[in-house]
Amino acid sequence: MTDLKSKTKLAIITSHPIQYNAPWFALLAKQPAVDLHVFYTWQASENKEIYDPGFGKTRSWDIPLLEGYNYTFVKNVSHDQGTHHYKGLDNPTLIKQIEEWGAEAVLIIGWPFKSHFAAMRHFKGKIPVLFRGDSTLLDETGGLKKMVRRIMLTYVYSFIDTALYVGSNNKAYFLAHGLKEKELVFCPHAIDNDRFSNADDERNKEAISQRNKLGIGSNDFVVLFAGKLEHKKNPEYIIRLSKLLTDSKYKFVIVGNGPMEEEVKSKAGTDKRIVFVDFQNQQNMPVVYRMATVFILPSKGPGETWGLALNEAMACKRPVVATDKTGGAIDLINENGIIINPHDVSTVATYLSTLAADASKLKTAGEKSFEIIQRFSFNGIVSGICEALDSYKSHAIH
Repeated sequence: MTDLKSKTKLAIITSHPIQYNAPWFALLAKQPAVDLHVFYTWQASENKEIYDPGFGKTRSWDIPLLEGYNYTFVKNVSHDQGTHHYKGLDNPTLIKQIEEWGAEAVLIIGWPFKSHFAAMRHFKGKIPVLFRGDSTLLDETGGLKKMVRRIMLTYVYSFIDTALYVGSNNKAYFLAHGLKEKELVFCPHAIDNDRFSNADDERNKEAISQRNKLGIGSNDFVVLFAGKLEHKKNPEYIIRLSKLLTDSKYKFVIVGNGPMEEEVKSKAGTDKRIVFVDFQNQQNMPVVYRMATVFILPSKGPGETWGLALNEAMACKRPVVATDKTGGAIDLINENGIIINPHDVSTVATYLSTLAADASKLKTAGEKSFEIIQRFSFNGIVSGICEALDSYKSHAIH
């Protein structure tokens, strides 16, 4: 008989350590009803440095990502390791290692990799299979391609018992591919809200200092973009916006690197109000967001499944603007900003002008951001997973 009070041995299969997962792994490991072990399938990521083709450079961790939980980097035999293709995560011993550890449930993060999909198929019907992904229908096109993809994905998701959906658009995606309402559990996309919101006064002072170094005055209205300078993020939108907001008080800060960097800088021309800052690692991002008056994520896709930069900016009490091609916008933006289509610059210009003219509206929008983001937390993720595991236990008993 299954003991409802006993620990459930949960194996998590994921590619590599990232700052958005490690903290909730550690939090989940502290739960009295969970015995956690994380299996990393991108073995090369153990070196703490990974070449990121999006940024065009090697990135390393600047916050601890392997503390507070048990983990294993599983041997990967791929000649080209990584998440950029199906065979990039090829771990022949993964299933055996999970079984030898004694897993009673498995949570798989992302399916389109050889080892991850093999694990889904193997464990289905043996132990509960949970799945977490953040895909949406936002970029879906019609016709035969859509029909074929629907059939294929319905087959893929037939190998899971519970989908941990991150938001409204992700939930709609799972429902469209064969999952039932009772097979869905809300596990919000989240960042470390406390890390971004803590030490507010100190970080505000540092932000003022960094603004001064960039030639930005204390009364300037700063529009911030932070992310990879790539097609789907639509960074040139900021340049178009700057041409509508011509007052010298408006400053446009573009933080990041990527394949569109030279193109965007060229379009910025000689406008000194547009400031470019290289990629910033996680430790400095709470200060970077505080340099902003408003944060904008003008993504046009495809593939902007959530937009965690919105979470980060909101935890720093900043109003936010995002497009309807940004997966998380519908859940995150209400009275704290606006949602627009990727080609609409004039509506944003009008909105920013309104905020610039009304300090109380600006303050209220920032406070609303902070209020909304409390629902999207690591505690929310852990609660959702524990809810699913408790459900499995209850059914086993009855």
